[in-house]
Amino acid sequence: MNYKKHTSDFDVVNEAINNYAISLNSASIFNFNKDNNSFSDFFDNKMLVIQVIKKGLPYKVFNVIKKIIPFTEDDWANYLNISKKSLQRYSNDKNHLFKPIHTEKIIEIAEVTNYGKDVFDSTEQFYLWLNTPSFIFNNLKPAELLQDSYGKELVLEELSRIEHGIFA
Repeated sequence: MNYKKHTSDFDVVNEAINNYAISLNSASIFNFNKDNNSFSDFFDNKMLVIQVIKKGLPYKVFNVIKKIIPFTEDDWANYLNISKKSLQRYSNDKNHLFKPIHTEKIIEIAEVTNYGKDVFDSTEQFYLWLNTPSFIFNNLKPAELLQDSYGKELVLEELSRIEHGIFA
């Protein structure tokens, strides 16, 4: 994998999520504008994240996110608790908005990915870590824990420990 390619992929995600957030009428209320915000800034703005979740994420933004995260169509269907066939149907509807429950899960996974790439300074190293069984997680892969909010929190906590050099 080419790190520069993944950095530019994250730039595409930044642009997609920024454009969508700005298109929401409430975005200006939450001091969010395209010129000086990154994907990380979006996650830091919890009120805006809530608004996006309530409104639903368009499939086209999900598709941009999906391209930078190393999960298969089956993985995404599993994480979102919907059928692969539904995901394929959504891809054909240019105006499809995910339900809030699905939007929240997509944003959670994107948040973990964004943080993980920052912690590891390498997209490849983060993806390797994400897919390697870990003693701290009872030999589960961190990616396997992303199916629910509690697991996501455990993964974020472990990433924070790694970032601060605290190893169990």
